[in-house]
Amino acid sequence: MTVDPNAATQGFPTPDPAHRRPGAARYLVPALVAGAVAVGLGVYGKAHDPEGTAFNLAGFNSTGAVKSWMATAAMGFAVVQFVSALMVYGRLPGPSWSGVLHRWSGRIAFLVAVPVAVHCLYALGYQTYEPRVLWHSALGCFFFGAFSAKMLLLRSERLPGWTLPVVGGLVFAALTVVWLTSALWFFRTFGVTT
Repeated sequence: MTVDPNAATQGFPTPDPAHRRPGAARYLVPALVAGAVAVGLGVYGKAHDPEGTAFNLAGFNSTGAVKSWMATAAMGFAVVQFVSALMVYGRLPGPSWSGVLHRWSGRIAFLVAVPVAVHCLYALGYQTYEPRVLWHSALGCFFFGAFSAKMLLLRSERLPGWTLPVVGGLVFAALTVVWLTSALWFFRTFGVTT
């Protein structure tokens, strides 16, 4: 008896890939990566002995001023990203190039935020000595974890329409609180200086 390997299986229709729901791995892998990034940054920041300074730029009086201005620039690009996301999703009228604006403002915000995070982790570490600092440390780690999850979810197909806006909103909310507990606090405490 010979078996035709190309013959259709009787009684079992082949599933139509266009109608399959996303598997749990589409959500689980980004969530695990987000957790690993956030916890990894927190563990490094807590275990590492703070150096006091990581970098300084000419024209600034202190590393705190550099960090605060760079965080403010990242926050500005994040606001552009938020508004352009509303345009992309049709909640605000916008130009045809709002998707490009959204992608590039996000890239720039991330690139400006990375040196700030490096400074925070290397120079200051993960600290918890007062509520403001605890929120800043925890949400700074959460921000980079949530950002990692968002980047992984961008390439996933057939996700529910709410997934990216919710994760993007979490990223924006975390960055906002990180900015409020660092740059805004610095400007209110030491003045708007360079």
